[in-house]
Amino acid sequence: MLLMGAGTLSAQAQTYFEPAAKDVVTPTGLQKNVSRSTDIVMLALPVATLAGVLIERDWDGLVQGIETAGATAAATLILKYAVCERRPDGSDMHSFPSAHSAVSFATAAFLQRRYGWAFGAPAYALAAYVGWGRVYSGKHHWWDVVAGGAIGAASAYIFTKPFAKKHNLQVSPVSDGRSVGVYASMEF
Repeated sequence: MLLMGAGTLSAQAQTYFEPAAKDVVTPTGLQKNVSRSTDIVMLALPVATLAGVLIERDWDGLVQGIETAGATAAATLILKYAVCERRPDGSDMHSFPSAHSAVSFATAAFLQRRYGWAFGAPAYALAAYVGWGRVYSGKHHWWDVVAGGAIGAASAYIFTKPFAKKHNLQVSPVSDGRSVGVYASMEF
């Protein structure tokens, strides 16, 4: 009897996470290639940035980049598993927010804040391509990309100096036992 109950639970979970066959759209060859290219750019941006930071021996920038990456990853993963939105291609229930966009825009904003627009502008162009590509390839809705980009850029603006130091920005988690939130304050 216990096995039968477990089988029923498994079937229900499977139904919840698998989209109906009529809702699944098979991506074209071009959409698959665009999706693959967004994977590559999303990985190449932070790797190239890390290499530059290490070559320049910018240890403060390294710490700020790690803080940015940690905040971006935490916020994105928490929302992905809390919201459970189906992807447009029906592949899973982790569409919101776009982690590819979050990572790409976090890297672009970090570069812009830390090293200026000469590095930031090309990185923002690549991040915008990643966002467009995720929508075009059917991996995300446009609002997933906007939310991911906002999370990434906000994380970089919070943790990358001069913004955080200049405005005495403080961010901390809060909870009343039933819900969780974030407290932020800054001086103008």
